[in-house]
Amino acid sequence: MHIESAEQQALLDQEAHRLYGLLGSVSRAPGAKWTLAQCAQAAYYTLRINQVKKEKNAVILAHSYTTPDLVYGVADFSGDSYALSRKAAETSADIIVFAGVWFMAETAKILNPSKQVIIPAGPAGCTLADAITEEQVRALKAAHPGVPVLCYVNSTAGVKAECDICVTSGNVFDIAAKLPQKELIFVPDLLMARNMEIELQRRGTPKKVIAAGGSCCVHDKYTPEDIAALRRKYPGIKVLVHPECRPEVCAAADYVGSTQGMTAYVAKSADKLFGLLTEQGLVNRLEAEYKDKTFIGAFGICSYMKQNTLSNTMQALLNPSPAQIVELAPDVIERARKSLQNMFEMSR
Repeated sequence: MHIESAEQQALLDQEAHRLYGLLGSVSRAPGAKWTLAQCAQAAYYTLRINQVKKEKNAVILAHSYTTPDLVYGVADFSGDSYALSRKAAETSADIIVFAGVWFMAETAKILNPSKQVIIPAGPAGCTLADAITEEQVRALKAAHPGVPVLCYVNSTAGVKAECDICVTSGNVFDIAAKLPQKELIFVPDLLMARNMEIELQRRGTPKKVIAAGGSCCVHDKYTPEDIAALRRKYPGIKVLVHPECRPEVCAAADYVGSTQGMTAYVAKSADKLFGLLTEQGLVNRLEAEYKDKTFIGAFGICSYMKQNTLSNTMQALLNPSPAQIVELAPDVIERARKSLQNMFEMSR
């Protein structure tokens, strides 16, 4: 018994140091980095989750806005909504564990109707996905017959089922520009709709965007003054923002793009100092992956994403509750899949 305990402790120590090698440069709170002791606390869960994952032929998808112990401790794939949608469509696993919010787990179920899809956070919401219903989309379509309907991936399965094409922050402008129509309906991000009109005008493909919905509880808080303050305090800083931000914020930034787009910008840039007006999870990922660069984050936190933890991920893998298992009606899956497939086709 003593030998087994010593062996287990050695494995835990090894895992703690593995995590610390990844997370030692990552901010856990303003002015505080992950410590070896905190990594040691996470190690028990990461070892067990990775073991059970193999036993059950499960795959873990973690959005970049979840915590870094999930992203680097147990995730098989991490990224933004589009990247994870593609991985969900390609997986051969029997079980998909989606560390994200409910609409993302629904998307994985739409693309994998025969697989079990579970979400550790249960019915974790999203201020965008919760901002519009399928009934409201049907009313928009009735008021504007023949106008193509685009829905942001941050929408429910029911809304996706009512729309022609699903889009992400990484492909929305390209897909909108490709459509021949001069009018579009776009839901549910009002700020992205305004940014879409501006970008389409800039590209020489102007369109009227009929919008409905709400805004992101993280990105809608940033202001041009936030950017001005960063530039005053850090001369030469490159400021990156998300297209869910206000148009005046996007206009003041050096780069506007998706989570994946911002990551690619940092990877290619010779600059060493970046300001990110986005969710803290992305800042954490960049801190972990580009240790030679400095990232100033605004510590915007999506409380819904942070409901995913190592603890409930382990519990969901071992014995998911009904609230953690995604079930969708077959007709909703069939109709919603068409909007996603149209996105994949138009993104090629």
